[in-house]
Amino acid sequence: MTGSMPNEGPAIAHTNDSVRAGGGANRWVLGARPRTLPAAVVPVAVGTAVAVGHSGGALDGDIIVWRAFAALVVSLSLQVATNFVNDYADGARGTDDRRVGPIRLVASGLASAVEVKRAALSAFAVAGLAGAALAVAVGWELVAVGAVSMLAGWAYTGGPRPYAYLGLGEVFVFVFFGLVATVGSFYVQTEEVTGLAVLAAVPVGLLAVALLVINNLRDIPGDTESSKRTLAVRLGDAPTRRLYVGLLVAVAAGIIGCALMRPLAALGLLGLLTARQPIGAVRAGALGPALIPVLGQTGRTQLLTGLLLAAGLALSAT
Repeated sequence: MTGSMPNEGPAIAHTNDSVRAGGGANRWVLGARPRTLPAAVVPVAVGTAVAVGHSGGALDGDIIVWRAFAALVVSLSLQVATNFVNDYADGARGTDDRRVGPIRLVASGLASAVEVKRAALSAFAVAGLAGAALAVAVGWELVAVGAVSMLAGWAYTGGPRPYAYLGLGEVFVFVFFGLVATVGSFYVQTEEVTGLAVLAAVPVGLLAVALLVINNLRDIPGDTESSKRTLAVRLGDAPTRRLYVGLLVAVAAGIIGCALMRPLAALGLLGLLTARQPIGAVRAGALGPALIPVLGQTGRTQLLTGLLLAAGLALSAT
């Protein structure tokens, strides 16, 4: 573990007391991990933006707002559910007993494992209801997509062989919070899949992976101690830092690819300018608690870049 770990007890205890004093709702907001939610918002924004002005689809360029809203509810609910499953499963295994990042509900005693599991199932239920409405309107093939997404969200850290412990978390994030969420948001508008929708999903997925990579970089010492073999643990510290920077470079390349088809998509590159600070911290060797703000900065970069990419894609089509 990092040298600063022994001094974190009072800070965590103070945070626990503050959350309890703030009421029961505060702990669930904390457990939902708001810093990760851009990973759910961006794909819906980008996928819907690609559908703007699309000709030949079921809606011939028109956007049905309620479908976009329902897709956002599905995406956010799946993200929150996965976060609660992670809290529940890691807390039950003791993986979070000595962690550097923000506190977790089960490990900190703010909620029991049963309560957090129930919260995860409730979030999955919300996703299922919104997804069912889309399935009725668009097609029952969405039921299969939703079921697989929920299963993947549970198996991320839940079940007997969670794949996040095998170094496959980044694959899950890229596929489901990149390809599936972005292309799915396009599909519920047009009932088609196009090359541009898939291309736009690539930088979206890479941004989400970058968020996970910085989280796992911070947790390398604790995850190593608890035998959680994330990709960061498998690669080691220095290669993981290079991976983080490489992902953001690849995001730029993906945005440029989108701009070849819709020129104003290049607006997304402006969002990447905000990555200068987190990249600097990662390259300078920030460790442990020093990486906590980097996670927030990466989330902001993800959100701003994604929304600017979405705006550019939509504006180019009008």
